[in-house]
Amino acid sequence: MKAADATKGLTPLHEAQKVVLDATPVLGLEKIPILDALGRVLGEDIVAERDNPPWDNSAMDGFAVRWEDIKQEHAITKPVTLTVIEDVPAGKMPSKTVGAGQAIRIMTGAPIPRGADTVLKVEDTEPTPESVRVFKPEPRGSNIRPQGEDVRKGECIIAKGTSIRPGEAGMLAILAKSFVFVYQRPRVAILSTGDELADLDERFSEEKIINSNSYGIAAAVQEAGGIPFLLGIARDNPAALKEKISHGLNADILVLSGGVSMGDYDFTKAVFRDLGAEMNFWKLAIRPGQPLAFGKIQGKLAFGLPGNPVSSMVTFEQLVRPAMLKMCGHRSYGRPVVQAVFQEKFSKRTDRRHFLRGILTREDGVFKVRTTGDQGSGILTSMVKANCLIDVPVEVERLNPGDLVSVQLLSGESWRSQADHAPSGPHKLSCC
Repeated sequence: MKAADATKGLTPLHEAQKVVLDATPVLGLEKIPILDALGRVLGEDIVAERDNPPWDNSAMDGFAVRWEDIKQEHAITKPVTLTVIEDVPAGKMPSKTVGAGQAIRIMTGAPIPRGADTVLKVEDTEPTPESVRVFKPEPRGSNIRPQGEDVRKGECIIAKGTSIRPGEAGMLAILAKSFVFVYQRPRVAILSTGDELADLDERFSEEKIINSNSYGIAAAVQEAGGIPFLLGIARDNPAALKEKISHGLNADILVLSGGVSMGDYDFTKAVFRDLGAEMNFWKLAIRPGQPLAFGKIQGKLAFGLPGNPVSSMVTFEQLVRPAMLKMCGHRSYGRPVVQAVFQEKFSKRTDRRHFLRGILTREDGVFKVRTTGDQGSGILTSMVKANCLIDVPVEVERLNPGDLVSVQLLSGESWRSQADHAPSGPHKLSCC
């Protein structure tokens, strides 16, 4: 089959992603304590209201002195003796001025007293309660952290749109920002469909299967920064499905799994239309995850994902997660991507872009990747074992050991835990 014929009627993933992101709004702001802000996106510029440090301060425990008094070259053989006139611990302001032949004992972080321009390390001196002998001269200005070395008053220190990490949280505290404005988290209603499904707390018979999709998607929603709401299971009749979907329209996003194919019991399209939806129904040129619906119902984003567990998780990664990140105020919507050396043989038709579940490792500074094994869309263990998705473009027909492939990292910790922690070698790092 020719490539053009094979892809006829299939929508490329990048086109679907553009439609989704163009339709996705950025949510409003809310004010929260900084201890609740980790992982959230700032909705305001953080401007310093004072310098940090607010005054010149000592970088060492030692003695604040005048450089003119200790500058001679042979201090070891001819030590200088200075009179100690005050002790200044951290948290106390000095009250005296250092004059000729004088020194002030000072602790790390304490303000530099007037008259002093150098701090001597305590280990380079021989102190007594009343004086200090100096054995090693220091350059002028040594061991002093100048006012505003870290932050200058009036500077924008953390820009709007920045994701808050521990470093940003610490800086917010330095700047006395106990509360900050961040973008709201999207509320995501999750619904699974099918008479064959049973929930975790139900009694079920042999012909039933456990509703895993709702829980896998809910976890993915939480990881992406959203708030999941489980709507349960909609049975295979239009009235039940319509009722469940109507409840989900109180959220920012509705994610439905199953019922978007062409079977006799796939009622999703009809119900969406009854609810006045503006929907796109796609056969995506990807595997797994071909059948998919996206649009708006009463102004809310609605996704109809495939029912197979792996298909629902892969399509969530490629379409729902980017929309959620945009809603949260993020500026980059893709997973980190690295280039890795493929370790196996693989072949496919040139009609779909494949996302193989993979295991990424690092050897001698080089990323290497292999599949998790069986890649069937119902093999959920392929996602359990995976720390990445191997992105095989539509036009690629086969891969051989040694070929370079693009790999989407699924979780920062998951791939590191399986890597050998060899020193990092050159590799391309970007976002998909």
